[in-house]
Amino acid sequence: MNDKLDSLLLKIQELEKEMMQELRRKETEFLYEVRQKKVRFSDEARTRHRRLSKRIHRFLLESSFLVLLTAPIIWFCLVPIALLDLIVTIYQALCFPIYGIPKVRRSDYLLLDRHRLAYLNFLEKLNCEYCAYGNGVLAYVTEVAARTEQYWCPIKHALRMKSMHSRYRFFFDYGDAEHYRQQIEQVRRSFENISQEAVRVAEPPSK
Repeated sequence: MNDKLDSLLLKIQELEKEMMQELRRKETEFLYEVRQKKVRFSDEARTRHRRLSKRIHRFLLESSFLVLLTAPIIWFCLVPIALLDLIVTIYQALCFPIYGIPKVRRSDYLLLDRHRLAYLNFLEKLNCEYCAYGNGVLAYVTEVAARTEQYWCPIKHALRMKSMHSRYRFFFDYGDAEHYRQQIEQVRRSFENISQEAVRVAEPPSK
Protein backbone atom coordinates (compact mmCIF):
# COMPACT_ATOMS: atom_id res chain seq x y z
CA MET A 1 0.00 0.00 0.00
CA ASN A 2 1.51 3.35 -0.97
CA ASP A 3 2.09 6.34 1.32
CA LYS A 4 -0.67 8.43 -0.24
CA LEU A 5 -3.24 5.69 0.32
CA ASP A 6 -2.03 5.26 3.91
CA SER A 7 -2.52 8.99 4.43
CA LEU A 8 -6.04 8.87 3.01
CA LEU A 9 -6.94 5.92 5.25
CA LEU A 10 -5.70 7.84 8.29
CA LYS A 11 -7.89 10.79 7.28
CA ILE A 12 -10.87 8.45 7.01
CA GLN A 13 -10.19 7.16 10.52
CA GLU A 14 -9.99 10.72 11.84
CA LEU A 15 -13.30 11.57 10.18
CA GLU A 16 -14.85 8.48 11.78
CA LYS A 17 -13.67 9.72 15.19
CA GLU A 18 -15.20 13.15 14.51
CA MET A 19 -18.45 11.49 13.49
CA MET A 20 -18.56 9.51 16.75
CA GLN A 21 -17.95 12.72 18.72
CA GLU A 22 -20.83 14.39 16.88
CA LEU A 23 -23.09 11.41 17.62
CA ARG A 24 -22.26 11.68 21.32
CA ARG A 25 -23.11 15.39 21.16
CA LYS A 26 -26.49 14.49 19.68
CA GLU A 27 -27.10 12.10 22.59
CA THR A 28 -26.78 15.02 24.96
CA GLU A 29 -28.87 17.35 22.80
CA PHE A 30 -31.80 14.94 22.46
CA LEU A 31 -31.57 13.51 25.99
CA TYR A 32 -30.68 9.88 25.34
CA GLU A 33 -27.75 7.57 25.81
CA VAL A 34 -26.69 4.28 24.27
CA ARG A 35 -25.64 1.55 26.69
CA GLN A 36 -24.97 -2.04 25.65
CA LYS A 37 -26.54 -1.35 22.25
CA LYS A 38 -29.77 -0.13 23.85
CA VAL A 39 -31.13 3.39 23.62
CA ARG A 40 -32.40 4.97 26.83
CA PHE A 41 -34.24 8.30 26.79
CA SER A 42 -34.62 10.50 29.81
CA ASP A 43 -38.07 10.82 31.41
CA GLU A 44 -38.28 14.39 30.12
CA ALA A 45 -37.63 13.25 26.53
CA ARG A 46 -40.18 10.40 26.73
CA THR A 47 -42.87 12.77 28.01
CA ARG A 48 -42.14 15.23 25.21
CA HIS A 49 -42.20 12.47 22.60
CA ARG A 50 -45.57 11.10 23.76
CA ARG A 51 -47.12 14.56 23.34
CA LEU A 52 -45.90 14.63 19.72
CA SER A 53 -47.18 11.16 18.84
CA LYS A 54 -49.75 11.09 16.02
CA ARG A 55 -52.67 8.67 16.42
CA ILE A 56 -53.00 5.98 13.78
CA HIS A 57 -56.37 7.11 12.42
CA ARG A 58 -55.04 10.63 11.94
CA PHE A 59 -51.90 9.26 10.33
CA LEU A 60 -53.99 7.28 7.83
CA LEU A 61 -56.36 10.16 7.10
CA GLU A 62 -53.46 12.48 6.33
CA SER A 63 -51.84 9.97 3.95
CA SER A 64 -52.68 10.32 0.26
CA PHE A 65 -54.78 7.68 -1.46
CA LEU A 66 -51.96 6.72 -3.84
CA VAL A 67 -49.53 6.27 -0.95
CA LEU A 68 -51.95 3.88 0.76
CA LEU A 69 -52.61 2.12 -2.55
CA THR A 70 -48.91 1.42 -3.16
CA ALA A 71 -48.16 0.31 0.41
CA PRO A 72 -48.77 -3.40 -0.34
CA ILE A 73 -46.22 -3.22 -3.17
CA ILE A 74 -43.59 -1.90 -0.79
CA TRP A 75 -44.34 -4.61 1.74
CA PHE A 76 -44.25 -7.32 -0.94
CA CYS A 77 -40.55 -6.48 -1.31
CA LEU A 78 -40.05 -7.98 2.14
CA VAL A 79 -40.25 -11.47 0.60
CA PRO A 80 -37.21 -11.20 -1.72
CA ILE A 81 -35.29 -9.17 0.87
CA ALA A 82 -35.80 -11.81 3.56
CA LEU A 83 -34.92 -14.55 1.07
CA LEU A 84 -31.75 -12.70 0.06
CA ASP A 85 -30.88 -12.30 3.74
CA LEU A 86 -31.25 -16.05 4.31
CA ILE A 87 -29.34 -17.13 1.18
CA VAL A 88 -26.39 -14.80 1.76
CA THR A 89 -26.17 -15.81 5.43
CA ILE A 90 -26.04 -19.49 4.44
CA TYR A 91 -23.54 -18.72 1.65
CA GLN A 92 -21.01 -16.99 3.87
CA ALA A 93 -21.47 -19.55 6.67
CA LEU A 94 -20.55 -22.36 4.28
CA CYS A 95 -18.06 -20.71 1.92
CA PHE A 96 -16.15 -18.05 3.84
CA PRO A 97 -14.36 -20.56 6.12
CA ILE A 98 -13.20 -22.42 3.01
CA TYR A 99 -11.94 -19.23 1.35
CA GLY A 100 -10.35 -17.94 4.55
CA ILE A 101 -12.52 -14.80 4.50
CA PRO A 102 -13.67 -13.36 7.85
CA LYS A 103 -17.45 -13.48 8.15
CA VAL A 104 -19.51 -10.31 8.06
CA ARG A 105 -21.31 -9.71 11.33
CA ARG A 106 -24.94 -9.34 10.34
CA SER A 107 -25.75 -7.52 13.58
CA ASP A 108 -23.43 -4.67 12.56
CA TYR A 109 -25.78 -3.80 9.69
CA LEU A 110 -29.27 -4.60 10.99
CA LEU A 111 -29.92 -1.85 13.51
CA LEU A 112 -33.51 -1.92 14.71
CA ASP A 113 -33.85 0.89 17.24
CA ARG A 114 -36.48 3.25 15.87
CA HIS A 115 -39.32 1.43 17.65
CA ARG A 116 -37.99 3.05 20.85
CA LEU A 117 -39.12 6.48 19.64
CA ALA A 118 -42.29 7.34 21.53
CA TYR A 119 -43.29 10.08 19.06
CA LEU A 120 -43.92 7.41 16.41
CA ASN A 121 -47.20 5.50 16.37
CA PHE A 122 -47.35 1.77 15.73
CA LEU A 123 -47.59 2.05 11.94
CA GLU A 124 -44.75 4.56 11.78
CA LYS A 125 -42.58 2.30 13.92
CA LEU A 126 -43.41 -0.67 11.71
CA ASN A 127 -42.54 1.27 8.55
CA CYS A 128 -39.31 2.62 10.05
CA GLU A 129 -38.11 -0.79 11.18
CA TYR A 130 -38.96 -2.26 7.80
CA CYS A 131 -36.84 0.41 6.12
CA ALA A 132 -34.04 -0.27 8.58
CA TYR A 133 -34.25 -3.99 7.91
CA GLY A 134 -34.33 -3.63 4.12
CA ASN A 135 -31.43 -1.19 3.92
CA GLY A 136 -29.54 -3.12 6.59
CA VAL A 137 -29.82 -6.35 4.64
CA LEU A 138 -28.65 -4.66 1.44
CA ALA A 139 -25.66 -3.13 3.24
CA TYR A 140 -24.88 -6.52 4.81
CA VAL A 141 -25.12 -8.26 1.45
CA THR A 142 -22.93 -5.58 -0.15
CA GLU A 143 -20.19 -6.24 2.40
CA VAL A 144 -20.42 -10.01 1.88
CA ALA A 145 -20.19 -9.44 -1.88
CA ALA A 146 -17.27 -7.02 -1.43
CA ARG A 147 -15.23 -9.54 0.53
CA THR A 148 -16.11 -12.20 -2.03
CA GLU A 149 -14.93 -9.93 -4.84
CA GLN A 150 -11.66 -9.28 -3.02
CA TYR A 151 -11.03 -13.02 -2.98
CA TRP A 152 -12.07 -13.84 -6.54
CA CYS A 153 -11.34 -10.71 -8.57
CA PRO A 154 -9.75 -7.76 -6.72
CA ILE A 155 -9.37 -5.52 -9.77
CA LYS A 156 -10.59 -1.95 -10.01
CA HIS A 157 -12.75 -0.82 -12.93
CA ALA A 158 -11.55 1.46 -15.70
CA LEU A 159 -14.99 3.09 -15.89
CA ARG A 160 -16.06 5.60 -13.27
CA MET A 161 -18.12 4.11 -10.46
CA LYS A 162 -21.03 5.82 -8.74
CA SER A 163 -19.85 4.53 -5.38
CA MET A 164 -17.23 2.16 -4.00
CA HIS A 165 -17.67 -0.61 -1.45
CA SER A 166 -15.45 -0.98 1.61
CA ARG A 167 -12.90 -3.36 0.05
CA TYR A 168 -12.42 -1.55 -3.26
CA ARG A 169 -9.41 0.46 -2.10
CA PHE A 170 -7.43 -2.77 -1.67
CA PHE A 171 -7.94 -3.86 -5.29
CA PHE A 172 -5.33 -3.82 -8.05
CA ASP A 173 -5.34 -1.01 -10.57
CA TYR A 174 -7.04 -1.79 -13.85
CA GLY A 175 -4.43 -3.12 -16.29
CA ASP A 176 -1.73 -3.72 -13.66
CA ALA A 177 -1.01 -7.26 -14.84
CA GLU A 178 2.38 -7.65 -13.16
CA HIS A 179 1.20 -6.86 -9.63
CA TYR A 180 -1.95 -8.89 -10.14
CA ARG A 181 0.03 -12.04 -10.97
CA GLN A 182 2.66 -11.41 -8.31
CA GLN A 183 0.41 -10.45 -5.40
CA ILE A 184 -3.02 -11.97 -6.07
CA GLU A 185 -2.71 -14.53 -3.28
CA GLN A 186 -1.58 -11.86 -0.83
CA VAL A 187 -4.40 -9.44 -1.65
CA ARG A 188 -7.16 -12.04 -1.68
CA ARG A 189 -6.25 -12.90 1.92
CA SER A 190 -5.53 -9.40 3.21
CA PHE A 191 -8.32 -8.78 5.68
CA GLU A 192 -6.18 -7.67 8.63
CA ASN A 193 -7.83 -4.24 8.77
CA ILE A 194 -11.20 -5.86 9.51
CA SER A 195 -10.00 -7.28 12.82
CA GLN A 196 -8.30 -3.95 13.62
CA GLU A 197 -11.53 -2.05 12.95
CA ALA A 198 -13.47 -4.52 15.12
CA VAL A 199 -11.11 -3.86 18.02
CA ARG A 200 -11.40 -0.09 17.53
CA VAL A 201 -15.22 -0.24 17.51
CA ALA A 202 -15.24 -2.43 20.62
CA GLU A 203 -13.15 0.04 22.57
CA PRO A 204 -15.21 2.29 24.89
CA PRO A 205 -15.48 5.83 23.49
CA SER A 206 -13.39 8.48 25.18
CA LYS A 207 -15.46 11.19 26.82
